Amino acid sequence: MLFRQLVDASSSTYTYILADESTKKAVLIDPVFEQHARDAALIRELALDLVATLDTHCHADHVSGAWLMKRATGSRIGLSPLYGAKNIDLPLAHGDVITFGSERLHVRATPGHTDGCLAFVTDDKSMVFTGDALLIRGAGRTDFQNGCASKLFDSIQTQIFTLPESCQIYPGHDYDGRTQSSVGEEKLHNPRIGGDARREDFVGYMQNMALPHPKQLAVAVPANMRGGEPEDGAAPTAPSWGPVIVTYAGVWEIAPEWVMAHRGAVSLLDVRSSAEFEGELGHIDGANLIPLDELRARAAEVTADKPVVVVCQTGKRSAMATAILRKHGLTKVANLAGGMVRWRELGL
Repeated sequence: MLFRQLVDASSSTYTYILADESTKKAVLIDPVFEQHARDAALIRELALDLVATLDTHCHADHVSGAWLMKRATGSRIGLSPLYGAKNIDLPLAHGDVITFGSERLHVRATPGHTDGCLAFVTDDKSMVFTGDALLIRGAGRTDFQNGCASKLFDSIQTQIFTLPESCQIYPGHDYDGRTQSSVGEEKLHNPRIGGDARREDFVGYMQNMALPHPKQLAVAVPANMRGGEPEDGAAPTAPSWGPVIVTYAGVWEIAPEWVMAHRGAVSLLDVRSSAEFEGELGHIDGANLIPLDELRARAAEVTADKPVVVVCQTGKRSAMATAILRKHGLTKVANLAGGMVRWRELGL
């Protein structure tokens, strides 16, 4: 199974991609609205067919990216129906099985942090995605959203700690950069519920944490009651001047075929050396030359009257050039995908 763990630094949220390597069918767990371009780029670059986005619960600290991903890929949105949220077309309950290709996830209800919390367990019980029910050396808070420490104690003990001790735990968050644990580790070392902790110990600990409410609470919960859809129903706007895509590496790129068909609508900036500009690959007619190692000092020469498409040999140096120009304040700028090598291969 293909597996990727991604992080949103601002909310310390972990997002997970799982895919069947033979069919490329995939699921996405706990996506973050602001990380949609990153997640969509990775799905595109890995040629995955996203069948579902799965939220472990109705988050209070970030807006889900599920609605955006459905809009982009047609994937279904999975969440517990106990929340009564809109836009949910895959209501998930304890005992359900989510199939993607030859892979399967088993749904376990883990109420306590919220009523509708779910954990997802792989078919071989080697991995569990615990959301906010069980964290690494911690557990999800129980002081709002119908939280109940006693329920959470039961959920962890009966639905997570009954898995094999070797089962790897992947939580919804970690605020100290820890990426994974195991059932055996948490049963032994978790300071809230590990070792010989009894219900009274856990409940007493959880009821006396005195945590401030999440900063995004007033925004996140209402949005997540719509599956992550903005209140006005409008998605973030993509660049309007051309079919620009953002790669998983964070590079803004545009296809050479489009550039050829719209030559008059863009400014072309070549960032190779003078020798390369006049060399075997040649250059695109009308392109301006500013070598990359001179670009920071000469960035003011690049005007913003037209969108700027940056060119090099294979698209690597020009990717750096787009980042330099964006820091200089240009917003309509993109890298020529594949550079002059690709341009020549296409016979342009």
